[in-house]
Amino acid sequence: MPVYFVLVSLLTFLSVEITLSSLQNLDVDLDLIDDGGWETSASNLLAFPGPCDIEVRNAASLSQQEFLSRYAYSKPVVIRGATDNKVFQDQCRKDAILKEYSSKRIRLSSANTHSYEKVDVTLDYYVTHVLKPQTLSKLGNETFYWFGDNNFTEWKSLIDLYKPPPYFLPKMTGAYSFGLAGAGTGVPFHFHGPGFGEVVFGRKRWFMYAPEKTPHFHPNRTTLQWLYEDYPELHSSDRPLECTIGQGEEMENYYIGNAHASFLFTSCTSAIHCYPDDRGYTGSKTTGT
Repeated sequence: MPVYFVLVSLLTFLSVEITLSSLQNLDVDLDLIDDGGWETSASNLLAFPGPCDIEVRNAASLSQQEFLSRYAYSKPVVIRGATDNKVFQDQCRKDAILKEYSSKRIRLSSANTHSYEKVDVTLDYYVTHVLKPQTLSKLGNETFYWFGDNNFTEWKSLIDLYKPPPYFLPKMTGAYSFGLAGAGTGVPFHFHGPGFGEVVFGRKRWFMYAPEKTPHFHPNRTTLQWLYEDYPELHSSDRPLECTIGQGEEMENYYIGNAHASFLFTSCTSAIHCYPDDRGYTGSKTTGT
C-alpha cells in the first residue's frame, strides 16, 4: 500500500531579514486563500516564502518514464495538477475533521531531528491546547506536533479518500501518514527514503541538499531558528535548493540520500507519499552539529 503523510500545518518562511512591516511584500493575500478553517493570523507570520530554484512541472506533460529518468533518482521536482483531491480536501477542513474524529487519539512527536519523544492525546485536545504558532524561543525538542504514527484502522475512512500521484518507483511500495502542525513549525534536516509531499491547504517551504552535501544545524533547534540564525549567513554555494509549494502541488524530494527540511508558512494540510528504499528502510538517518 502506498505511504502518504497528510500534514495540516501553518507554514512560515524567512528570507534574510524579516519584520512584520514586510507583510506588504508577501506574494499572496491571506484573505483570498481557502485555508479550510486552519486560519493563520498575519501577526503569526515570522517569515515568508522565498525563491523557488527547483524545477516545476505540470503533470499533463510529465510521463512516468521521464519522471524516472530525469527526477526520481537524481533531483527534486515540484509537480502541479497530478490528481484531483477535492473530496479528500473537504474532509480535511477543520470543522469536518473535528466533527468526525475529535475523540480519536493521536500520537505527537517532538519537533527535533530525531523525534524521540512521543505523547498520546485526543485530536480535540491537540487542536484546542497544543496546536499553536511556533516561537523563536522554543526549541524543537520542546515542541510537539502530529506527524504520523497513525492508527490506520481509525483513520481508514479518511485516508481511503486520498488519491496518490500517478508516479511510482519500481520494486518499491509505500504507506500513508497523517498529521497536523502549527504556524512556523517544521521538521529540521533529516534523511529517509524517497517520496512525495502534497499540500492540501496552505503553503509549505522545502529545503533540500544534494546527497554529497551535509547541512550544519543543531538537531534540537527548530527550522524557524535555523532560518533566522543560520540561513542568512550561508554562502550562496552552501545554500540548499528550496521552493514553497501551495494547494494541489506536490514535491518529489526524497530521492535517496538527500537531507531535507520543511517549514510551514500558512495553515496547511499536506499529504505525503513516502516510498521506502529498496532495502525496505523507512526510518530516518540524521546528522547535525
